Amino acid sequence: MNMINSNFDNVDVCVIGAGHAGCEAALACARLGLETVVFTVSADNIAFMPCNPHIGGSSKGHLVREIDALGGEMGKNIDKTFLQSKMLNVSKGPAVHSLRAQADKLQYSLLMKKKLEAQEHLTIKQTEVVELITEEVTSDTTDEFGTNLSHEGYKYRITGVKIATGGIYNCKAVILCTGTYLKARCLCGESITYTGPNGMQPSNNLSASLINAGIELRRFKTGTPARMDGNTIDYSKMTEQFGDDPVVPFSFSTDPKDVQKPQVSCWLTYTNEETHRIIRENIGRSPMYSGVIEGIGPRYCPSIEDKVVKFPDHDRHQVFIEPEGTFTNEVYVDGMSSSMPEDVQLQMYRSVPGLENCKIVKNAYAIEYDCLASGQLSPVLEIRTIRGCFSAGQFNGSSGYEEAAAQGLYAGINVARQLTGKPYITIDRSEGYIGVLVDDLVTKDNLEPYRMMTSRAEYRLFLRQDNADLRLRKKGYEAGLITKEQYDHLLLKEQQIESEIQRLKNTRVGASANIQKFMTEHDSSTLKTACTLAELICRPELSYDVLCEIDPERPQLTKDVTEQVEINIRYEGYITRQESQIAAFKKLENKLIPADIDYDKVSSLRIEARQKLKKFKPINIGQASRISGVNPADVSVLLVYIDSVYKK
Repeated sequence: MNMINSNFDNVDVCVIGAGHAGCEAALACARLGLETVVFTVSADNIAFMPCNPHIGGSSKGHLVREIDALGGEMGKNIDKTFLQSKMLNVSKGPAVHSLRAQADKLQYSLLMKKKLEAQEHLTIKQTEVVELITEEVTSDTTDEFGTNLSHEGYKYRITGVKIATGGIYNCKAVILCTGTYLKARCLCGESITYTGPNGMQPSNNLSASLINAGIELRRFKTGTPARMDGNTIDYSKMTEQFGDDPVVPFSFSTDPKDVQKPQVSCWLTYTNEETHRIIRENIGRSPMYSGVIEGIGPRYCPSIEDKVVKFPDHDRHQVFIEPEGTFTNEVYVDGMSSSMPEDVQLQMYRSVPGLENCKIVKNAYAIEYDCLASGQLSPVLEIRTIRGCFSAGQFNGSSGYEEAAAQGLYAGINVARQLTGKPYITIDRSEGYIGVLVDDLVTKDNLEPYRMMTSRAEYRLFLRQDNADLRLRKKGYEAGLITKEQYDHLLLKEQQIESEIQRLKNTRVGASANIQKFMTEHDSSTLKTACTLAELICRPELSYDVLCEIDPERPQLTKDVTEQVEINIRYEGYITRQESQIAAFKKLENKLIPADIDYDKVSSLRIEARQKLKKFKPINIGQASRISGVNPADVSVLLVYIDSVYKK
């Protein structure tokens, strides 16, 4: 494509889309000194929540904590705009504890917009981007640092974008954060409207440009439930759901005192056999089951139609009524997303206890959109064949605000590294949930919207939400998004944790009368011989806080420090075992696959394995071993080939 002269200033980075991925990407680039413009079809809907009104949740809370540890904005923003906050899974071990907060959707959006507007080097532009402008990479094309782009496997490189008015923005890199807007259409029964989420303008032109640049797209689908008028709901027939007291903030930078405030309740009710009968009798009118919907929906966030059809033995399903904001009566009906016709929706919702007289403000609907087909991303979320073309969020085939924000931040950091000639910053599966997310998007053939879950993380005992700063703050500092003051605070915290663990391991208590009395009062077996305070912490009925009574020499430490002390002592054996597993994992990650390898010359590789390796182009043996269709025997063949051919 030929370059066109324009009157617009040159910029370093163009971020296409200002949802949760776009906001984190744009802020990261601008904070790292790159002149950045973020494009959106509506400047009034920046960081908009078109579906659920909450941030965090199981595994997603881990992602928000990791975003914050790296220097992102989502955690800080939700700490200032939440309506209710709750730590999930507290009856289980700390590996699966996960923070979740109901958001004031409007306030969240406005505050994030204000943050973008105040950011130096960042411009917001309301318009539709209709075309990527690229130039072909030839055998002698190099970047400003002398790297031969052809040798790196690039076919094109980004030189700018074209907007709907015909204007051109010259740039060095693009981050595609298009969400669910590409060729979007919304379906509510027989009614089809060609709009983006919540009736917003779709992006109908960019897909063709992406295809022309050699990018393969596919169609995915997601959905959202109805929004009700809260004044028409009978809450007396529901169970009230309260927030936590005290509240734990998402951001490591937020003072816990600042998030202690009155909270708004959520409410729990259930579907019933009447609800299910209405759905079954009208299932043919659902575009999901009539064949109208082409896109593939998320397995782990099914519509109510899917639940009724796929789980016929369940006589009820949970329904949570969640507030949407302080300045609206609208509530979100979590658990009953649907694409049923409006008349069926009204019937099925009114069959639920408490919703008998409900009035629908916004109908439930399904939305289809274009997104990236698997196998085209590098481990830094760059399209492998186009230099400077990065992507993040639902365009990459994921679902969820938190997954999108994590990818946006990760892509933004690595765009800055590329444009400044610095080594990429990567996070592997043993270092963070972000690493699991990115690796799964890069190496797996995801045929449905990808959702983060704790079960996807092999090293989840090590990748807890409570230690995200200890795991990733250093990477954020290396990237340039964490200040020296924040980094020094981290180093102090690490020192305090280690020092206190050693003190507890070295402090012994004997079987004196006062100790035995303490043990009896706390329903713990009395001591036969002296033991350490660390050994007592391992008893399930005791804890670090409880032992304060018999630990007079205890130093004054903050709650986040003592939490780490207790977890590390109590789960030391399991953590040590996981560290051994991580060491074995690292060995495979460090066995690099030569970029110029020709898999057709690797004899004894099965045909399926050869095809998958050529498609996904793993950079190391660890990645290769995680590709579906590549089995351990194929990995062994590959190792032998690399050793024999490349180490001569």
